[in-house]
Amino acid sequence: MNKPFVKQVVLSGVSTITFYNPSHNALPSGLLSNLEKEINLAANNDAAQVVVLQSGGDRTFCAGASFNELINIETEAQGELFFTGFAKVINAMRKCPKFIVCKVQGKAVGGGVGLAAAADYCLATQYASIKLSELSIGIGPFVIEPAVSRKIGVGAMSEMTINAKQFYTAQWAEQKGLYATVFESKRALDNATELLVENLKTYNPEAMQAMKTVMWAHTSHWDDLLMARATISGRLVLSAFTKEVLQKYKTS
Repeated sequence: MNKPFVKQVVLSGVSTITFYNPSHNALPSGLLSNLEKEINLAANNDAAQVVVLQSGGDRTFCAGASFNELINIETEAQGELFFTGFAKVINAMRKCPKFIVCKVQGKAVGGGVGLAAAADYCLATQYASIKLSELSIGIGPFVIEPAVSRKIGVGAMSEMTINAKQFYTAQWAEQKGLYATVFESKRALDNATELLVENLKTYNPEAMQAMKTVMWAHTSHWDDLLMARATISGRLVLSAFTKEVLQKYKTS
């Protein structure tokens, strides 16, 4: 695998959505747009009863925003548009009437933590440490904060945000409620996910849809909230501080 992609396979009632980027599964705007599209397709596909979200590769689930793309942002409108991509993906996950099970096989940073938090159920390996690095580059986890705080609480979210250079272990994430279970290997993760979705397929789809609505109560304002947060990030990414820091991460 050497080219970025988002693909969806629907088989035996399960929609498996896989995203991949050779650059540590970072998400540029194109991949974000495709990811939103595939989630919406799964949401409207009667052949899919359950959705599994995963990334390619072994040790990195998602490195968050594409730094190369952030470096090239020149206007607030461009910045807002980029971060709107994360907002749309999270809202698509929130509004999908099917349960979304997320498999986190490796490290999750920034937006990657947001994806895990926006899933309805998340399983991980022992290698799936997490970090909210945004403050260290001059912005903040504004768009993903509602999803992260909803899942692990404001206290844990704040701790991660302030300690922006620190990775927190998968076990810590499990204790805080981001991960339901942490496994020793990717194979064990795959097996557990398969067993879970096989069980979910036997449940009443109407009951699962109604339960998801209950689980996501009081979030209908996120359509506007996350867009407003994208505006904040889009402005801050143009700051001299952020531009200088991002140059250190620039790759050819």
